[in-house]
Amino acid sequence: MKKIIISSLILFCCIITTSAQRNYKPEFAIGGKFGTTLSKVTLRPSVRQNYEIGYTGGLSVRYIEEKYFGFIIELNYTQHGWNENFSDEGDYSYSRKLNYIELPFMTHIFFGNKNFRGFVNLGPQVGFLISDKEISSFDLKDLPKFSQTWESTQYNMPIANKFDYGICGGGGIEIKAKKSSFILEGRYYFGLGDFFKNRKADYFATSSNQTISVALSYMLNLK
Repeated sequence: MKKIIISSLILFCCIITTSAQRNYKPEFAIGGKFGTTLSKVTLRPSVRQNYEIGYTGGLSVRYIEEKYFGFIIELNYTQHGWNENFSDEGDYSYSRKLNYIELPFMTHIFFGNKNFRGFVNLGPQVGFLISDKEISSFDLKDLPKFSQTWESTQYNMPIANKFDYGICGGGGIEIKAKKSSFILEGRYYFGLGDFFKNRKADYFATSSNQTISVALSYMLNLK
């Protein structure tokens, strides 16, 4: 499944590059962004979850040389993680925040006029975990007596793989002024790497990030 997704992404980028139109005045812009995240993780065996709220922010560089087509590179701080759903288990709470420095590299496909644009961004992303934090209403060293169906192996489990990778994509709108732009974007990140150990002898076969983000950006056009 992961190989199919990566192959499809590469093919999509090649098709867009081939079909891009020439004779377009290049654009080069830099800027910053800030927004919020809604995160869950894919765990196998599964854990009942709600979305964990976090933040994202960083710097962006965008280069457009073709009509309707360009590239974006970002350097972001992003909070991933999960918030467990104890609705059938008792009055407990548990969440874990995973804080990453991330580098997305995306194709930028846009449409519209010189003042207003819609766009779609899509591409690979890599990240590195810089910290994580468990927040619970119970003692993680002396767990309550949960039911037999409740998964608790994840508590106190260390993060084994700090390097993360996956695919991100989204869309939004851009309002352009003379030398600047305001951008509102929604984005989804599909993690392909596992942060817990995933060998056959390990407990979790899958432990990957899945995150929705909404962010507002300001871009300064330098060219």
